[in-house]
Amino acid sequence: MAKEMLINTVAGQECRIAIVEDGRLEELYIERTSSATHVSNIYKGRVTNVEPSIQAAFIDFGLTKNGFLHISDIHPQYFPEEHRTEVERVGRKHPHRQRPPIQNCLRRGQEVVVQMTKEGIGTKGPTMTTYLSIPGRLLVMMPTMSRLGVSRKVEDIQVREKARQALSELKLPADMGFILRTAGIGRPKRELQRDLNYLLRLWGTVKQRIAESKAPAEIYQESDLVIRTIRDVYNTEIDRVVCDDQDVERKVREFLDVAMPRTKHRIELYAGTEGLFHDYGLEQEIEKIYDRRVTLRSGGSLVIDQTEALVAVDVNSGRFREHSDAETTALKTNLEAAEEIARQLRLRDMGGVIIIDFIDMRDLKNRRAVDRALRNTMKDDRAKTKILRISSFGIVEMTRQRIRPSLKDSIYRRCTFCDGTGLIKSEESQSLLVMRCLQRATANEEVARVEIDVTPSAAQHLGNYQRRQIGELEASTGTTVIIRGDPDLGGDEVRVKCTNSRGSEVAWARDRLAGRGKRTVKTVEVGMVDKAEPAPPPEEAPEGEKIEKKAKKSRPRGKRGGRKHKTRAEQAPEDSEEQKAEVPAEETEEETAKKAKKSRRRGRRGGRKHKKPNGQAAEEGEKESQGAEETTAGRVEASQEQAAEQEAPTEEAAGEEKTAKKAKKSRRRGRRGGKKHKKPGEGSEEQQPEKEAPGEESTMKAQTSPRGIRRKKANENALSVAPNAGPASRSTGG
Repeated sequence: MAKEMLINTVAGQECRIAIVEDGRLEELYIERTSSATHVSNIYKGRVTNVEPSIQAAFIDFGLTKNGFLHISDIHPQYFPEEHRTEVERVGRKHPHRQRPPIQNCLRRGQEVVVQMTKEGIGTKGPTMTTYLSIPGRLLVMMPTMSRLGVSRKVEDIQVREKARQALSELKLPADMGFILRTAGIGRPKRELQRDLNYLLRLWGTVKQRIAESKAPAEIYQESDLVIRTIRDVYNTEIDRVVCDDQDVERKVREFLDVAMPRTKHRIELYAGTEGLFHDYGLEQEIEKIYDRRVTLRSGGSLVIDQTEALVAVDVNSGRFREHSDAETTALKTNLEAAEEIARQLRLRDMGGVIIIDFIDMRDLKNRRAVDRALRNTMKDDRAKTKILRISSFGIVEMTRQRIRPSLKDSIYRRCTFCDGTGLIKSEESQSLLVMRCLQRATANEEVARVEIDVTPSAAQHLGNYQRRQIGELEASTGTTVIIRGDPDLGGDEVRVKCTNSRGSEVAWARDRLAGRGKRTVKTVEVGMVDKAEPAPPPEEAPEGEKIEKKAKKSRPRGKRGGRKHKTRAEQAPEDSEEQKAEVPAEETEEETAKKAKKSRRRGRRGGRKHKKPNGQAAEEGEKESQGAEETTAGRVEASQEQAAEQEAPTEEAAGEEKTAKKAKKSRRRGRRGGKKHKKPGEGSEEQQPEKEAPGEESTMKAQTSPRGIRRKKANENALSVAPNAGPASRSTGG
């Protein structure tokens, strides 16, 4: 297998390093001058805040965002005196439960020496630690630590024992800890000692800067991307290194001559014109790294979705149909996907919690085979990983060390229109939002003019589908609404400006309910809404029906409701039209007094508090008697036209029927007698004051006519039939 390292640089702007194996991209490192990493840099900072609730402190070390320092990353030299130790063993850190509270270890304003372990991601600040480490080519030096260690990637027990024996033969300081890297396995003692001396000289410089610098300050800066990659990645398996810049080629050669003097290096300079990565066919492959969907060689696919703290990977079989057995198809696809997933995680530099959804497999043996393949491919990853066993649903949970933002976050920026979601509101949704804004704005009494700027497509939708509603809103509120389409607006942006009659802008969008406490909403009961609704106008009735309804309304009875107050029309047959027309033009004093008492009694709700004085009652009686005469005259004129069409009964029968009705009415009234039914001024007939009937001339004429003579006879018969009827009988009743 041919393995090559390609270094592409743009002077002062960008550096890209690719590891290619058999023409296939395996690893990619990109760093730009504008976003250079600060990981592994050492700073002298000052404590700005201590948070006991999360057992962490925030450190000001000179950058825009303060660093985050957890209690588990505080060296025992910062502990209180009863817990303080100057040296701690490598790989044997104090557990969290045995550490004192952070408020007893640090105080605000205290100076501490910290090292960045992870870049800030999103709104989070960078992660810091007080456990310092300075990497070399073969060794990693850890000041204020004791004991020696071997890289965790070396799993063979015998190899680890030989590595520890080789470290013990070196001249090591007492207050220093060292870890042998994988590149130092099998190296001679002389090379290990040379690397050790280099690290000791470097630490001496760092200690001097710590003593001289004032917080916040940068003490140690990690090497650039080229030197870091050559130091950490380059090994004897790489056949050659190709650079497209002469200065970079010289820097690489000098570093390798110092770090690996006895190793032959094949370093070449690119002489093409189209570009180093283009000639190797890597440009198109790099662009595919940012795709959401990754196609497998067998026809399956991977769907990779990344959030701030979680990466979800879904495996699909796609067009893979080589086997008739579904279990075999799932196994082949999952094995290929496991290898590609490990490669994509390295290329995209994704970290945090990773969830992988493989195709379901029933056989336990197949699930274990996929789990084993994933673990083997992840061994080549330089980042620390932890993988859990595959579940019966084909789910694998794993974590990968996150040192810096992913490659996608480093290359792309979040869209200002969709906020990174890739979705914007439809024209209909924007139109409804505008209508809600208009409703709120026009409800403000100060607003006289509303100007709305939307995208051209949303403005067209408003003009086509919401024109009538906007017109009704303008007419009901008296507000002027102007909608404009602005092509400079993107996505679903909406701008609303409200002004008053003087042209001053009105803060219509102020939230009245922003304060805490109980919120009140205006409501109306359903019954009140029904009462408030106006009744529909009555339909026009024919003229004859109008006259008949008017005549019915003029009847004094039937207003109180109830069984005993039913009208005569409901209790007995209606009078004929001729009887209605034969209304006396003049009434006796006795009948006038009866009507006055009846009107006073029935025109009110009853009860003592509704009674009126005698004078007022008498006046009302006179007014009602006059109104009755006028009403009867109108009724006579209205009913004369209909009387001719109907067969009128004889005059004598009409008189007898009317006399019987009056007698029955007088008997009913006589039963109500008693003290509580008496009114002031009531007594016998002889005590009633005599009243002169109005209109003597018209009365005389009516009495001399034949109709008047018949009425007079009917009245006399009524008095003879019911001698006890009238006010006198009621006044003497029990």
